[in-house]
Amino acid sequence: MPAFTLYGARGSTNTDRVRLTLAEGGFTDYELVLFNLYKGEQKSEENMKRHPWGKIPVITFPEGFTLYESRAICTYLARKYSFPLLPTDSDIEATALFDQAQSVEMQYFADPAGKIAFEKFVKKFMGLPPNEAAVSDALKSIESYFDVAERQLQHNDYMAGKDFTLADIYYIPLIQRLFACGYGDVILSRKAVGAWWDRCMNRPAIQKMVAADKEAMAAAMAARK
Repeated sequence: MPAFTLYGARGSTNTDRVRLTLAEGGFTDYELVLFNLYKGEQKSEENMKRHPWGKIPVITFPEGFTLYESRAICTYLARKYSFPLLPTDSDIEATALFDQAQSVEMQYFADPAGKIAFEKFVKKFMGLPPNEAAVSDALKSIESYFDVAERQLQHNDYMAGKDFTLADIYYIPLIQRLFACGYGDVILSRKAVGAWWDRCMNRPAIQKMVAADKEAMAAAMAARK
């Protein structure tokens, strides 16, 4: 029996945060159950029992412990299985900087990046036109955010300091989505941000997961033909 079950969806940036955390931790003893979001499978009665808002990801353990919200899941798993993705409890300054970096990602990056992903990526699969005004406003916020990040990353290798942490993982899925939507220049046009991105994406565990996802996507597309 696997240690736990991860309920998620293919192409879900929230699910991918958890998967990247597990990949970085070298942890494979779990079952991945994928929902079709476009069919509304996440709103099933069974999943509503796991997640009161009927969303993903969720993890459940055989003994009954259940947890939702991607960042909470990532932090819990890193602590439970001792993944080297969090500062040590004894280093309160590093922990404070991690908490700060995590808050910054949520407050200044995730919301506008998520809006762009929804308008330019999700709506495309729904057959709906994007709200270009919403995209323009969100892109301005993203540009402003990475102007600040550019200055900070000139002095730090990673978002929370000198070490790669969950704070860096949290960015990866939505930045990948920005690239998919044609906005990769937001990253690549900034020297320090681009170098940070290269350091993240050149990590073996991340490269392996990205390659596996590309193969899975190609196989799914081929099956539809």
